[in-house]
Amino acid sequence: MEFDEKLLERKKRIKEFISSQDYVPLKRGEMRIILQVPKEDQEDFDSVIDSLISSGEVYETRKGKIVSTKSVNLFPAIFMSNAKGFGFARLEDSNDNDIYIPPESSLNAMNKDKVLVRITEPAFGGRRPVGEVVKILSQKREGIVGTFDEGRGFGFVVCDDKKINDIFIPKGSTKGAVTGSKVVVNITKRPSPNKCAEGEIIEILGHKDDPGVDILSVIRQFNLPVDYPEDVYEQTENMPEDITEAEIEDREDLRKLVTVTIDGDDSKDFDDAVSLEILENGHYQLGVHIADVSHYVTEGSPLDKEAYKRGTSVYLVDRVIPMIPHRLSNGICSLNPDCDRLTLSCIMEIDHDGNVVNHRVVESVIHSSCRMTYTKVNNVIEHHDKEQMEEYAEFVPMLEDMNDLRQILNHKRQRRGSVNFDFPESKITLDENGKVLAIGPYEKNLATNLIEEFMLVCNETIAEDYYWQGVPFVFRNHDQPDEEKMEGLKKLISAFGYRIKGKGDIHPKEIQRLIEKVSGTPQEHIISRMVLRSMKQAKYQAENIGHFGLAAQYYCHFTSPIRRYPDLQIHRIIKEIIEGQLTSERIHHYESFLAEAAYHCSVAERTADDAERETDKLKMAEYMAERIGEEYNGIISGVTSWGVYVELNNTVEGMVPLNEIEDDFYEYEEDKMRVVGKKTGKIYRLGDEVRVQVLRADTQARTVDFLFVDKDDEECENGGEINGD
Repeated sequence: MEFDEKLLERKKRIKEFISSQDYVPLKRGEMRIILQVPKEDQEDFDSVIDSLISSGEVYETRKGKIVSTKSVNLFPAIFMSNAKGFGFARLEDSNDNDIYIPPESSLNAMNKDKVLVRITEPAFGGRRPVGEVVKILSQKREGIVGTFDEGRGFGFVVCDDKKINDIFIPKGSTKGAVTGSKVVVNITKRPSPNKCAEGEIIEILGHKDDPGVDILSVIRQFNLPVDYPEDVYEQTENMPEDITEAEIEDREDLRKLVTVTIDGDDSKDFDDAVSLEILENGHYQLGVHIADVSHYVTEGSPLDKEAYKRGTSVYLVDRVIPMIPHRLSNGICSLNPDCDRLTLSCIMEIDHDGNVVNHRVVESVIHSSCRMTYTKVNNVIEHHDKEQMEEYAEFVPMLEDMNDLRQILNHKRQRRGSVNFDFPESKITLDENGKVLAIGPYEKNLATNLIEEFMLVCNETIAEDYYWQGVPFVFRNHDQPDEEKMEGLKKLISAFGYRIKGKGDIHPKEIQRLIEKVSGTPQEHIISRMVLRSMKQAKYQAENIGHFGLAAQYYCHFTSPIRRYPDLQIHRIIKEIIEGQLTSERIHHYESFLAEAAYHCSVAERTADDAERETDKLKMAEYMAERIGEEYNGIISGVTSWGVYVELNNTVEGMVPLNEIEDDFYEYEEDKMRVVGKKTGKIYRLGDEVRVQVLRADTQARTVDFLFVDKDDEECENGGEINGD
C-alpha cells in the first residue's frame, strides 16, 4: 500500500496533540517550537498539517490558529448536490442523518465535493439537521461523464450524474465531439449562482448508442480502474502456474482430505473450498479452506498496491473488474479441482447445537476433489435428483451431512436473533452485444445457504479468536440502529398492523420477529427494505463493536481474499502470528495503518455497490424502453411528494409521477406513507399491490416511469410477469 509509515506516525502524534484536552490553539510556528520540530523536518511538519486540514480533521482559522474540527463543531462530509441548488452533506464514516444544506449555504459546492460543514439547526421531529458549508476541502473536477449536445463551435454536456447541472464546453475544448457523443469532462471553471460550470472534454467514449458505451460510461463515472499498471503486469507474468514442493514444506498437508468447491454455474475463480467429517464423539469437523492469496500478493509489491487501491472486485451487469488480475484469481490462486493449492484453513469442531467447541487455523495445502455448482448440490440435498445423485455418488453422504450442519447453524443464528433479509436480487441476462434478454429475481436455494452458513461460522470464529489474542485486526462491524430512525420505523410499520417492542436500544431479535411475521405476505420485501433503511451500514474498522444484523459479538471477512482487500490483510496478520513474526515493530506498523485501510476499503465497497446499482438501473431502463404501453403487476415500494415508486415482479422499479395521474389531485401524507385523491379519496399506500402501464424509460437518466391502471380492467398480459421471469 502507498503510505509513508514515518509520516503516518507523525500525523498520528500531531493529531493526538491537537485533540488533547489541554491543547490551546496555536499557530504553526508556535506548534513547531512546542513539539521541538527540527529545522530539517519543518517541511514534513507543514505537509502533515496540510494533510490534516485537507482531510477535515483540523481547521486553520483566519488568524492561523490550528484547532481540531470537532472542538469547533465542524464536520468533514461529502456534498451531494441537487439540480435545484440545495444539497445534503453526508458525514464521513457515519450513518447519522444527512445534513440539509440550503442553496445560499453551499459555497457553490458541486456533487461529491469534500466539504467542512457546521450544523446551524439540529434535527428535530424527524426533520434532518440544517447546516452550512464552511470550506470546500477538495473538489470534484475530473472525470465527469455525460452526453454532448453540440452548438455552433461550443456545446453543453448533460451529465449522467443528475446531481450535476449541465457543463458549458467553450469553443476549442470540444475535442471534436458531436451531438450524442458520450464524453468525459474536466471542470475548468466552477459554477456560480448565475452561471453554469465550464469544462473541457478530455475523452470521447463513443456514441451513446454504440454497444458497450453505456457500461463504459458508468465505469468512468465512478472512476473504476480497468487496466493495471505496467509493473503489475510484469509481476503477474512471473507468477507460477503450479506450486512447488518447497512451498508446501512447512504446511499442513490436507491433500488426502476430501474437499470440494461449491459455487455458481458461471464462476471462474474459487477462493473457498469446504470439507466435512464426523468425529468419533459425533461432532462435525468442518474445514473452510481459503486460497492463500497473500503468498502471491506480497506486502508492498505492485500487486498489493493496486489491490489496496481498488479495495474490492466490482461486479457489473456484463463484466467483473477484478481486484487482482485474472491470471492469479483464475489461476494459481483459484482452488481448481485436481490441483494442489496453497490455502489458509480454519478447521472447526462443531457440536449438535452449532457451537464451535474447538478450532485451529493453519497454513495448508489442499487438493480439491470436485468442482460443484449450487444448482446440482441443491438438486442432491433438497430434491434428491436421481441423475445428480449418481453424478455426485461418492460425495452424497458428505453433502447430506453438510446439509444437516447447515440446518443446525441456521437454527442457532435464528435463536440468537440474526436477521435474514431475503431480498430478490436482480438477475439480468444479456446477449453477446450487451442487449438485455431477460430480467428476473436471482433464486437462492439450500446450497447457497449451505455455503453462506459455513462462511459465516468461519468468519465469526476467526474474529473471536484474534479479538481475544489482542492483536491488530480488521473487523466487519454493524452498529446498533439509530434510536430516532427506529422510532420512525415503528410509526411506518404500525400502518401495516405490525409493531416492534422496546425503547432505546432494540435487540436484533425484535427485528427478526418482524421479518418472520411479514414473511410470505405481499408486504414482505417492502417492510424488509424499510427495516434495512432504518439500520446503519456495515463497515470495516480496526476495533470490534460487533455485528447487529447477525447478532454476533465478533465478525470479520476472512473468506474472500481474491475479491476483498480486508480479507487479504487479515490473512497476512494471521500468517505472521502462525509463523511467530508478529513482532512489536509489526504490531506498531499495523496500529499505524489499519484504521485508515479499513476506512478506505469501506469507501471502495460503497463505490462498487453504487456502480453495480447504476448498471442494473441502466439495463432495466433499456429493457423497459422496448415495452412502452405494456401492463404489469407490482407493489408500491416507496411514496414521496413527487411520485409513487412501484417494483414489478421481475425486480424492475419505476415511478408513477403524481402529476401524471389524471383522475384526481393527489396529496402526500408522509406520516402514513401514502397519497390520497382530494376528490375521490382513492389511496395509494406503501405495500399496495397495483397494476401499472409502462409510460416511458430513459436510458440516459436510468429511470422508468409508469401509469396506474385500474384493477378492474382485463388481466394484463403474461399475468403481470415479464417473459415468465
